[in-house]
Amino acid sequence: MAGAGAVSAMALFFLVTLSASQLVSSLRPGVGLSTCRASGYLPGRSGNCEKSNDPDCCEDGKMYPQYRCSPPVTASTKAVLTLNSFEKGKDGGGPSECDNAYHSDEEKVVALSTGWFSNMARCGHQIKISANGNSVYAKVVDECDSVHGCDDEHNFEPPCDNNIVDASPAVWDALGLDQNLGMVDITWSE
Repeated sequence: MAGAGAVSAMALFFLVTLSASQLVSSLRPGVGLSTCRASGYLPGRSGNCEKSNDPDCCEDGKMYPQYRCSPPVTASTKAVLTLNSFEKGKDGGGPSECDNAYHSDEEKVVALSTGWFSNMARCGHQIKISANGNSVYAKVVDECDSVHGCDDEHNFEPPCDNNIVDASPAVWDALGLDQNLGMVDITWSE
């Protein structure tokens, strides 16, 4: 009988250890439900890429990751701010998805990566963007498409990464950022 008790104690110890290691691994960044991995790859196709804000333009045959998700939104969501013009004929491509309109570079407007855009659920929302000790509110007017790209509608630019807040020059100016940087680490919240 002592052998059966030892086996039971060993089994219980094993289960507790396994459960604890699963819990710890699920709390690590990038593991578990908060993971957002590429859902596929888009073959690049070059074309007439309007270069007013020095965008990355697609290259023929290069494979670009596609994302249908974004990291979870928190009270201070980490993201990368990129520069985009929402004016007609500039690097933003077509009219904004939320209102089917173009927006002046003087307006504080943004496009969010596909997962954060959430099928237009954030259209018209004001989000708070913070960088370098400064903050500004900007209106969500478009999606920074993380799935499609390398076509005329997307200015022959690749799909956005899954953590992008694509902002007008007015947002960059309000944050006191140098537009020549092209991308800056930020946080944002609703």
